[in-house]
This record gives sequence, structure tokens and C-alpha cells, in this order.
Amino acid sequence: MTTSGIKPIFPIEGDVLHARDGIQTAEGLSFTAKISAPAGSGITINGTRAIEEDGIFSAELTFRNYRNTLQIEDRGTGEQLSFPVYWASQFAGKYRLSIDDNIRFMQDIAKHANSYSSIFDNAYLNGLRKLHQQYGTKVHLNLFYMSVEGDFSLSSFPEKFRAEWAEQADWIRLSFHAYQEFPDAPYKNASFETVKKDCDLVMKEIKRIAGDHLTGPVTTIHWGEVNVEGSRALRAAGYKGQLGYFNVDDDLPAVSYYLTVEQRRNMKKRFIWKDEQEDIIFIRSSVVVDRKAKDELVPFLNAYREQGGLPPYVDFLVHEQYYYPDYIAYQPDYFEKLETVVRWANEQGYTPAFLDECIFN
Repeated sequence: MTTSGIKPIFPIEGDVLHARDGIQTAEGLSFTAKISAPAGSGITINGTRAIEEDGIFSAELTFRNYRNTLQIEDRGTGEQLSFPVYWASQFAGKYRLSIDDNIRFMQDIAKHANSYSSIFDNAYLNGLRKLHQQYGTKVHLNLFYMSVEGDFSLSSFPEKFRAEWAEQADWIRLSFHAYQEFPDAPYKNASFETVKKDCDLVMKEIKRIAGDHLTGPVTTIHWGEVNVEGSRALRAAGYKGQLGYFNVDDDLPAVSYYLTVEQRRNMKKRFIWKDEQEDIIFIRSSVVVDRKAKDELVPFLNAYREQGGLPPYVDFLVHEQYYYPDYIAYQPDYFEKLETVVRWANEQGYTPAFLDECIFN
């Protein structure tokens, strides 16, 4: 049963532990669990007698499974608390490049389908391939269904390049983002049915264009804002990993799906958390690349060291439209900025990996 006398400090329900939370070996993760309870309580954590210091009770534990149960008991009162905690052994030390708002490169390839012999005749996609070739970078592309002007949709993309798309499955993922760029925050108050309909529409076209090889169970919805019904719709479509910013205690947009302030604070610190009730894992992006000048990127990333440590998994998030000279906020150093962050990750010892390779086992 849940009591007010026992309060978990670390881990809490739904926390996803990783190598930086303790000592990780092939056998498991050893770490220190901490809870608060009234002084003098006879606390055990997973059967181990906890050591008390200033009202904080700690015990050394080892998790050996992906899904584990933390069991807390006050042997004096009989009060108990138990909840699931996860251990993602492959999470720490990895990174990916995730790009939102993609549609224009698809439109270009479709427009030149008769003259392009490869999808990499498109300069944007070719630039991403160069990053992959040089650094091994894995790239996740979140797609719109319709262009801003409404003159192109994924349904018009030819199947000519289907085999070539499939050949990129080791480093490209394609997923649903939204029906269209505008209006802003289109799903903030949308129904389950609305989100699911648009999601299914995009996923259907992805599978037609590229087969199942480039799909996966992770996405970022446009603006990162939905109510719980919207997240349930994404989950029903197969997206059990959902990424956002999870801003809190600042003036920035929350970009946090339906999470509460308390849950966002935990996300800001932990970068990952599972809502057990909804069976959804949330992941926090580390930096929005196009919101920083090139010379600000490395200092911003390095500053994490003073904020509790570098992110366990680094998600570099950027938006497609900043690449194009006709865009109002065009960034001519777009690919220089991407190389800057990817090179930083490489220098810090991070290796490329998709989230679905890291958080579900």
C-alpha cells in the first residue's frame, strides 16, 4: 500500500536506470536506492536492511532484468510500497540526430523522380548521408503528410526508390510528426481519433514508400503537445517511445505531452521516464540545434557537466526548414552546426544508436 510516511527519492516509479546510475556489468546494474521515512523506521528495500542517515534510508541493490520491482517495507509499522523500475543497459553513451518537420526533401525527390537516379541526388538527404559516412550518425526523420502550400503530400511520392530506402535501414528512421506544419500545436487538445487518423495516414505512406524497414516505435509529435488521449493514440499506433523538451521552471514552451510539472522536473533531471499506466516511455531531447548559434552549441552541451552531468543519451534535435535559403529563418551554416554537435558527441565517447535500440530491452 502507499503511505505518506515512505517517500521514494531514487529511483521513483517508472524511472529508467542506466550505466551512469551505478556500476554496470554484464550481470546487472548495482546502485544505491534512497528513500525518506520517519527517523528510526525499520526500513528494508528489496529485503535489504536500509541504512539511515538524517532521515534518508539507503540500500545497495542490483537489478538484473529490464523490468524490476522496488519493494519498500517499514518492518515496524508493516507499511509497504512497491513499484516498477527499469534498467536500460544500452541507453547511456549513445546519441542520434532527430529532425522534425520533414516534407520538403520528399517533395523535391518526388518532383525530380524522372531525373533522380537516387534519393541522395537530393542535396539535403545527401548531406545527412555524409554525416553518417563520416561519423556513423543515425538519423531519425519525423515527417509531415502535407506541404505548407498544400501542393504536395506523401501520397504523391513514387515507389521508385523503395529498395534504396530499405537499404538505409541501419541509419535512417522515418516516423509520423503531424499532418502539416500549421496551425501551431495542432494536437494540443485533439481527440484520440484525430491523432490516430493523421498518424495512420503518414505511417501508411511510409510503408508504401519504404516498406517496414525504416519504421520504429519512437516518434516526436509536432510541438510535443498532446493530452493523454493524444499520447494514447500514438501508443495505439505503435509509438511507445515519445520525445519532447520537457521544459519546466522557465519561460520556454513546455513541449511535454501531458506530463505534470513534477514529472517534467524528473524528466529534466533524468532525461527518460516511463508512464507505467500508459505504457509509454518519454525521452528528453538534449539540445535544439537550430535555436543556438554555431559557437554556442559546444558550450551549451558542455554546461551539462555542471548541471548534474552530461546526458546519458544525447538527442540532437533540429528542423528541416532551416536548411532552405527561401525560408524566413534560413541558417546557411545548417550542416556546419550538425557536424559540430555530431563531432562533439564523437569526442565525448558517445556512439550512434536509435532509441529503439536502447530503451526497450
